[in-house]
Amino acid sequence: MSSIHIDRLLETVIKQGASDLHLTVGRPPVIRLHGRLRNLETKVLGPDDTVALMKSITPDRGQQEIQEEGGTDFGFAFGDRGRFRVAVFRQKGSLAMVLRLIPNELLSFETIGLPTICRALCRRPRGLFLVTGPTGSGKTTTLASMINYVNTNFDRHIITVEDPVEYYHNHKKSIINQREVGGDVPTFAEALRRALRQDPDVILVGELRDLETMEAAVSAAETGHLVFGTLHTTGCQGTVNRIIDAFPTNQQEQVRIQLSTNLIAVLSQALMPRQPKGMVAAYEFMVVTPAIANLIRENKTYRVDSAIQTGKKFGMQLLDDHLWQLYSSGEIDAEDAVDRARNPGVLQDKIDAHLRGSEMTEIDGEEKDEDLN
Repeated sequence: MSSIHIDRLLETVIKQGASDLHLTVGRPPVIRLHGRLRNLETKVLGPDDTVALMKSITPDRGQQEIQEEGGTDFGFAFGDRGRFRVAVFRQKGSLAMVLRLIPNELLSFETIGLPTICRALCRRPRGLFLVTGPTGSGKTTTLASMINYVNTNFDRHIITVEDPVEYYHNHKKSIINQREVGGDVPTFAEALRRALRQDPDVILVGELRDLETMEAAVSAAETGHLVFGTLHTTGCQGTVNRIIDAFPTNQQEQVRIQLSTNLIAVLSQALMPRQPKGMVAAYEFMVVTPAIANLIRENKTYRVDSAIQTGKKFGMQLLDDHLWQLYSSGEIDAEDAVDRARNPGVLQDKIDAHLRGSEMTEIDGEEKDEDLN
């Protein structure tokens, strides 16, 4: 039986510029390239193959966790070629794995297409900056770029709390300490509590996954730290509501006040296939102006969207407006735009009207040609 080597597979992922590698029984290895899944031209994997592949990269602690919990997550370096974030899990009694490539190079704000005001927000001495969006929407990459910008330009003490650590940062102008949940510290909340005694200026919280972590992040921002965090929410308005709703009813009033004074911005993103190839991020962006702070404090978050529309001079934009921009400039196709929209019906109508409009122009043009003949 010819064995499949993990190194050859990882080599392929890096060479082709794929984002993920899927290994599961009953199918050849599959890569995700420009958002689409593709089989690799090798044999179909059997149960022994996935076990052997798992054993070749999973640390002992992870293997023990698979026995006890049925799965594990970890990060590992593939030489100096790149790092991978790995999820191993059982399914139908066999092992399956998904490996996500974390590219080595950190991208600039321009490359990612971040709003220019993000630079100014990154130099703020305190406050909460949230990056949100579904899994695989590029939140990690966006945050790594912001952390890198701070690291390169300012002398700060940066502490990151991640599960697992993805991008590795070197000390530049700043000092940067990266703590891995499960390895260096048991939980996000515990890491945040301890971080406050470590003289930090900037704290990155990989995931605000429970009430305790959210409380700790808000109070860290309140006590004079710049805190970056991520949530799996879509849209800026939804993000604010999600945080407030995580708290018990009797604390929600107080949390609204805290958020209105400490939240500095929310960047909500979706990653989609760019035409003809590659990926492009669509953004919704909200900067907390005094007007928006009032809406949060007075529990009028349903008016946030219209405040974002009037805040264009601060670089604010709604997701659907950005999707429309990307569609009309030919960077994404109509189907992807509508799939990711927050109001798909409205965007579809706009696209249909646009297409009818260009058909009308073509008909007018043809009629004019006939007149000329």
